[in-house]
Amino acid sequence: MKILLVDDERQLTEALSAILKKNNFSVDCAYNGEDGLDLALSGIYDVIVLDIMMPKIDGLSVLKTLRANKCNTPILMLSAKSEIADKIDGLNLGADDYITKPFNTDELIARIRALMRRKATFTGDVLTFADITLDRDTFNLCKGDKKIALGKKEFQILEMLILNQGKSIDKEKFIEKIWGYDTDAEYNTIEVYVSFLRKKLCAVGAKAEIKSLRGIGYTLGEGK
Repeated sequence: MKILLVDDERQLTEALSAILKKNNFSVDCAYNGEDGLDLALSGIYDVIVLDIMMPKIDGLSVLKTLRANKCNTPILMLSAKSEIADKIDGLNLGADDYITKPFNTDELIARIRALMRRKATFTGDVLTFADITLDRDTFNLCKGDKKIALGKKEFQILEMLILNQGKSIDKEKFIEKIWGYDTDAEYNTIEVYVSFLRKKLCAVGAKAEIKSLRGIGYTLGEGK
């Protein structure tokens, strides 16, 4: 679950980032509209939290450009403005939700989770593939009455695979979404975590398996 925060109030943005990370989100931050737009166009985020009043490019212009470029990532507008006209402009341009500063961080997190549920193709906080389920609250991988806890990175990799079932995901995409752009993580780091996951899938006796596609990446399939 990866969030992009775009807000020029650096102290607020860094505080929000820390809170979201404590709630098991991965977070990238941008402090102006231009950088935020560049990051948002990568398509690696599950939700974008976007301030309206920003330097270089304002939030409404960023929103308009993203929707014009077929970016369907849920966007939560964030602003000190409370006028109805501003909310209407944002919603008409394609925003999914709107919250006004100052706000309660628990409410912000609840709104982000609601946007994720709206976007994702699963019921509640449980993902399913073949004979396994993945609990987003407990990080447990389950098959029938067997369950095993996953580490955060293991969970994020399996979550990406389930949400993109039927598709291949390359190693670069895993690194961008889970570790972020400013990371020293290398491709063999992904290989190590995939190895851990395969052992845990085997431990619960799952038919679901992570398949390697040489020169492409990984996909989730079903064994015999």
